[in-house]
Amino acid sequence: MTLTALAALVPLLPFLGAVAGLLLGRSAPGFVRPLALLPTLASFAVAVAVAARQGTGAPHDAAHRLTATGTVPIDLALHLDGFAVLVAVLVGLVATCVQLYSVSYLRDDPRYPSYAALVSLFTSAMLLVVYTGDLMVLLVGWEVMGICSYFLVGHYWETETARAASIKAFLVTKLGDVPFLIGVFALAADAGTFRINGILTAAVHHELTHPTVVALLLLAGVAGKSAQFPLHTWLPDAMAGPTPVSALIHAATMVAAGVYLVARLLPVFTASAAALAVLAAMAAVTMVGSALAALAQDDIKRVLAYSTIGQLGYMAGALAVGDRDAAVFHLLSHGAFKALLFLAAGAVIHAAGTNSLTAMARTGSLAKRAPDAMWTMGIALAALAALPPLSGFFSKESVLRAAEHASSGDTPLVPSAVGWTVLVAGLATAVLTGGYATRLFLLAFRGSGPQAPDHGRQPAAMTGVLWVLAVPTIAFGGLAYRELPDWFGGAPLGPTLVTGVLGTGLALVGVAVAYVAWQATAAVRRAHPMGAVVAEPADAEPERVEAEAIEAHARVYGDIAASDDPGDPGRLLLGPLHRHAARGFHLDAVYALLFVRPVLAAANLVRFLDRDVVETYVRGAGGLPRLLGAAVRRAQTGNVQTYLSALLAGAVVLAVLVAVGT
Repeated sequence: MTLTALAALVPLLPFLGAVAGLLLGRSAPGFVRPLALLPTLASFAVAVAVAARQGTGAPHDAAHRLTATGTVPIDLALHLDGFAVLVAVLVGLVATCVQLYSVSYLRDDPRYPSYAALVSLFTSAMLLVVYTGDLMVLLVGWEVMGICSYFLVGHYWETETARAASIKAFLVTKLGDVPFLIGVFALAADAGTFRINGILTAAVHHELTHPTVVALLLLAGVAGKSAQFPLHTWLPDAMAGPTPVSALIHAATMVAAGVYLVARLLPVFTASAAALAVLAAMAAVTMVGSALAALAQDDIKRVLAYSTIGQLGYMAGALAVGDRDAAVFHLLSHGAFKALLFLAAGAVIHAAGTNSLTAMARTGSLAKRAPDAMWTMGIALAALAALPPLSGFFSKESVLRAAEHASSGDTPLVPSAVGWTVLVAGLATAVLTGGYATRLFLLAFRGSGPQAPDHGRQPAAMTGVLWVLAVPTIAFGGLAYRELPDWFGGAPLGPTLVTGVLGTGLALVGVAVAYVAWQATAAVRRAHPMGAVVAEPADAEPERVEAEAIEAHARVYGDIAASDDPGDPGRLLLGPLHRHAARGFHLDAVYALLFVRPVLAAANLVRFLDRDVVETYVRGAGGLPRLLGAAVRRAQTGNVQTYLSALLAGAVVLAVLVAVGT
């Protein structure tokens, strides 16, 4: 089989699995799990085969003309190079682990058939984005991911939290997609083609007429899809969906799409120093702000959500300094350990019966009830904090190395101020990341107090997936930083002495400070040993435990995703800043004031004009004929004598008028 045909199977297999699952899910329930797992597993295997055949060779392109538009044609194009095939392997691996994990996690969920089909469709859409060589085809996958996220985030639609989160995710990402769509058309008009290769050729030869405008329009869509400031607010709320969905969105699909797009079109952005400056500022604010917010969250999944936003900020920072290789290296590394973090969080929520970290800290230690989750989450949190020799250390150091190189002015087309912005923000975020990762681990697994109800041991499929993902979390970085340059283009990716020592040292400072704060608040936790734990029987279904835990947390805290508990070390560390960081620095309130309220006021005005003004005239216009009709109807009695009397009376009146007139 040719490489082109083999690559076409990668997005096609999960798509066919999704269609079959939607058609047969209810009529043939015995086929639901095989249709969910086998096509995705086969797609992963084929993606590995494609990566092996493509290897470090020259990029492979194939195209078929879909339609002749008369101006800019649209092609069903395929583009394979080193980083495209490796990202596809990541997507296939995480999607397969999510489907396998979901078999046990949602085993008793009545909507599992539609859920599994949507996960397959989500996977297919991302693989289409990864492999395509045409922007119009990429847009198809881009938008399919958006609608899949809407349905999957709102999976627990019985709860108000999930319904609101799904709507918010859809609307905020669409807010970025509108200028993004305009940017795609403007870019194609400048380059004369939707083919990515043609666009890159035009960018390299300075043939784009408006590179800054186009780049900024595209960045709006990237900010929405990859949850970058200021369009990042949907991602923490999207944690209302099932945990496996969170793992898929954060690790391998939707939020990775924006970073991947900028990596593919990087020459378009490097053609504009202003666009790079905006991207660097966006990345810096995202990194530091999300890390501060993560340190204040009480919901374990929201901590991880803000950590994703920050790690995506690192990738955006690498792209801002013109280093595609470092950005994609961190994308691959982050995909493995973030999927592990979310799937381990699902196991923790099931074991604890709550998603509140402060409640976990006041119960008996989860280390005895969920040892697999403890060990694997500890490994992933260490990778998140970029501690050597785990994968996150090597990939994050590659970003800091690129920023250091750009700050010295040695990177062509990148202002040194951009490099300094990314470097300083990256180092500051390293301290905060070590702090919130340590806080999460200590509150979740080092709790004290009476033992909470045991929710039973995790199914083997769930714990097995955790250990599978632990392998690349441990080993990928050390192996990859030597091998990936051959796949990506030759630029070195290893850590340097300066950034390695600074980054690791600052991360360890964050770890130590968080540990001291945890010890300082231990007396408060011991004085109030029990928190709000959802009591469930030992055989409770994981998805029901999670759904009820999320809803219970929302009822307790409302839209405040954190606790003012004095036993929370995050409160001690942040001080007065804690209440603002807990609310995401009130960005939702700002958006409500600037956008939501004016739109609602305009809608109320339109409703008033339509109902009380326009409809009044419409009712009046219809009312007069009705009155005339009623009067005429009353005159039509059917009595001949009445008609003759009226005729006679009319004749008399006419005669009198004639007589008077003469």
